[in-house]
Amino acid sequence: MKVFNRVAAAAMGLCVLFSSAAFAETVKVKDITGREVEVNVPVKHVILGEGRQIYFVGALDKDEPFKRIVGWRDDLAKADPETYAAYLAKHPDIAKLPAFGGMKDGTFDIEQAVALKPDVMLMNVDAKTATEEAGYIEKLEKVGIPLVYVDFREKPMENTEPSMRLIGKLFGEEEKAEDFIKFRADSIAKVTDVLAKANPNKPLVFVERAGGYSDDCCMSFGNENFGKMVEFAGGINMAKDIIPGTFGTVNPEQIIASNPDQIIITGGNWEGYVPGGNWVGVGYGADEREAFRKLENLTKRPAFTDVKAVKEGNIHAIWHQFYNNPYQFVAIQQIAKWLHPDLFEDLDPEATFQELHERFLPLPYKSGYFVSLNVGQ
Repeated sequence: MKVFNRVAAAAMGLCVLFSSAAFAETVKVKDITGREVEVNVPVKHVILGEGRQIYFVGALDKDEPFKRIVGWRDDLAKADPETYAAYLAKHPDIAKLPAFGGMKDGTFDIEQAVALKPDVMLMNVDAKTATEEAGYIEKLEKVGIPLVYVDFREKPMENTEPSMRLIGKLFGEEEKAEDFIKFRADSIAKVTDVLAKANPNKPLVFVERAGGYSDDCCMSFGNENFGKMVEFAGGINMAKDIIPGTFGTVNPEQIIASNPDQIIITGGNWEGYVPGGNWVGVGYGADEREAFRKLENLTKRPAFTDVKAVKEGNIHAIWHQFYNNPYQFVAIQQIAKWLHPDLFEDLDPEATFQELHERFLPLPYKSGYFVSLNVGQ
């Protein structure tokens, strides 16, 4: 009997060994910049180069969104405090997660990262220049830590799908990634298919980036990010030919001269950055009455003097973080509804966002992401 038990134990050990080998493999993946990187998949220990990357991690690890995370950048609590608080209430151990500074501001601690022994480090492509200048990729490679770039910010309409597929491969969750991608594509098609058939006149839209965050006016978007979302939603991005890249600034005189039909201001609760600021605090479970008040206050600035959109009340605020996560399709639906209310009377962006939460995300849905001075919308 003892001999049998020893043989059985040995056989079981071999099974475990072979099972582990079967479920772990070294693969070459191509990140969003085209770099080929060797990674052991599925990854079990991950460092997030930005805390807001939990937006896409949660979409693939709904039940345990922090099970792979061994460290992350310290931005989520300030950039999106309501979402951070909701995660903290549900997963109190995240308060103990090692937090890093940023690559771009030079406060990233590479020794701390190495000590956590991650299988991969996920980095947003907008930090690429700073990462390369500091030699972080080579330093991490020397200790066997691959760095992989994703992008939901610089060219989100182009790079969201490949980024989600890449993360799905790394996590061993390809099927979930494809389900998400299909839901996203179907949600966008509910707008683009209608526009293609109706071919409506396109209103001129000015998108102000983080209006009220500072006294300066006015940051905006070129031919990407929210600028591209406006086009998908059936509008003309006013700053498309003014700003050469994704992000830039438009002066007040240009806004007055262009006389936009619609104005959309991105906002969020930035009390951690600009206490008591004039920003419009839309977001997870936001106070919509207060957001309405602060949005109305922003229309009194000189840049909006006698502008058509202000006169007609077509001023809206939308959650700023749509610019840096894979949920842009919700923003496209809401913008389309603002720009073409008759065409999209039956479209319900809130229901789309709620379904996204129910099917893919770890948190229950709470409204507060949109507010408009046009009460009919």
